[in-house]
Order: sequence, then structure tokens, then C-alpha cells
Amino acid sequence: MENIHPIFDQLISRSDKEEFLNQRAKVLWFTGLSGSGKSTIASALEKLLFSKGYLSQVLDGDNTRSGINSNLGFDLNDRTENIRRIAEISKLFLDTGLICINSFVSPTIEIRKLAKEIIGKENFIEIYVNTPLEVCEKRDVKGLYKKARSGEIKSFTGIDSPFEAPINPSLEILTDGQSVEESVEQVLEYILPHISLG
Repeated sequence: MENIHPIFDQLISRSDKEEFLNQRAKVLWFTGLSGSGKSTIASALEKLLFSKGYLSQVLDGDNTRSGINSNLGFDLNDRTENIRRIAEISKLFLDTGLICINSFVSPTIEIRKLAKEIIGKENFIEIYVNTPLEVCEKRDVKGLYKKARSGEIKSFTGIDSPFEAPINPSLEILTDGQSVEESVEQVLEYILPHISLG
């Protein structure tokens, strides 16, 4: 580390960028089972925020695993490293003044705690997309539950690997019985006071 000399102090400040963009940067961390609706809500939220003049960036599990985290597997060590890298990327987006919308299973309390510590608790909004396992499995949009049940996929969250629900999330969305639009409106109503400079 002695040969590393960060230049963060020489860059345009986050507050100046936030003022330029007329928004307050935050990380919205969506967590929940595969198929719970995290990515669907995140992408719809990005479009809605954009229509209202807010600039955001979605970080999604499948997208990051096809690029920056393509060398990682799904055991606990690799899952932890996956989230650590995402949290560090999220910090960079925060410094750019952007609203970072993250969609990751992030199955354990410890993994999400790590992300929150890296990002900073004042910047971290944890949103639990609470959808029953049977509903997620019925949707099975990627066919992953079927593969997990047949033994094709090992250590799949919700089947043979645990999901630890957040104890005290900033917001909990019960998607079973409400539309995507209703879920997105629920998120928007909650976050507007946090991202608005007005």
C-alpha cells in the first residue's frame, strides 16, 4: 500500500456534483430471493426517476457477474467478495453524485452489513423485497429453482442455502398481491425525501 497515492482530495467534491445534478446521492440496496422482483422493480424505478429528472445507475447481480465479477463463483467466500466489489463500485457512484440502485440477493445479514460498512450507513437504504419462496419458485423466470430442485445447481439460496431476511430494513415491499407499479411507487414515496435537495 505504500506505493498507492489516492487523489480523491484533488477531485470535484461529491456535494458539488450533487448540486450540479440537483439530487442527493444514495445507494438503494434491494435484497430478496431470486425471482422476488428485485431487478424488475429496480429497472422500473430507474425509468421513473429519470422521468422526474433524477440520474441513477442500476447495478444488477447478473450484469455484474457477466463482467467485473465473472471470475467469481457462488460459495460463501465468492458471494462475499462479489458484494464487497459491488459496495466499492457503489461508493464511486456516490462520489459522482448518482443514485445507485443495487439489486442483489445478498443472502446473509453479515454480507449486507459488510456492504453497509463500506458504503456508509448514512448512504445506505436497505429495501427488502419480501416475496414468499413458493411465489418466487412459481415465477421461476430464469428456470433456476427447477435446476436447484433437480440438483443441477448447488448452494442455491432458498433451496439448499439459507436466506437471512433483514431484521430492520429501511423499507419492506410485500410484492405478493401488489403490482410492479405499486411497488415502485412505494419505493419512490420512501426515497424522495432522501434524494431530494429541495
